[in-house]
Amino acid sequence: MSASSVVLLPYAPSSVAVARQRLSADLRARGIFAADADDAVLVMSELLSNALRHAHPLPSGQVRVAWEFSGENVEVRVTDGGAATAPRAGRATLSSLGGRGLSIVEYLAERWGVHYDDDGTTVWAVLRVSRDPAFAEPAAEGGGPGGVNGHAPAGSRVAGTEMSVLGERG
Repeated sequence: MSASSVVLLPYAPSSVAVARQRLSADLRARGIFAADADDAVLVMSELLSNALRHAHPLPSGQVRVAWEFSGENVEVRVTDGGAATAPRAGRATLSSLGGRGLSIVEYLAERWGVHYDDDGTTVWAVLRVSRDPAFAEPAAEGGGPGGVNGHAPAGSRVAGTEMSVLGERG
C-alpha cells in the first residue's frame, strides 16, 4: 500500500515544528517503531530547515512538505522556490555552528537527492521504517487510528493523497 500526505506551510521557522508534529502523528498512527519515526522526523526537519535558511519560498510564499509510504520505506520531500547553490552534504569542522544537516540526512537515509522542475527544487530522502508487529493494521476506508486510512485528520483526500494548507494568507 502506498499513501502520501502533502502540507503547504508558511515560509517561516515556526513551520518546522508544525511539520514535525504532522509527520510524527502520521508515523505513530501507522505503528512505526519510535526510533524509525524519530529518524524520519529528524530528516524532514533538517530538509525543511535548510530550505528555510538557504532557499526562496515557492511563488505562493510557502514551502511544501510531503511524505509517502511505500512498503517498508517512507520518502520525505521538501519543495521550495530554489536557491543560488545546490544542496550538498558538507564537512563541518568541530567548531562550526552549522553545516551538519545534510550529513545527518546522508547518514540516516537509505538514499537522498535533489530534483529540479518547474515547481521548484525538491530535496528528498528515503528511509526504511518498521512497523511494530503488535500494531493493528488500520481498517480499509474510514477506520483505524487517527481517521481515514490511518491518517491524522487534516484535509481532504484527493486521489490517495492527504493535502492541507496551513497558515494560508487570504
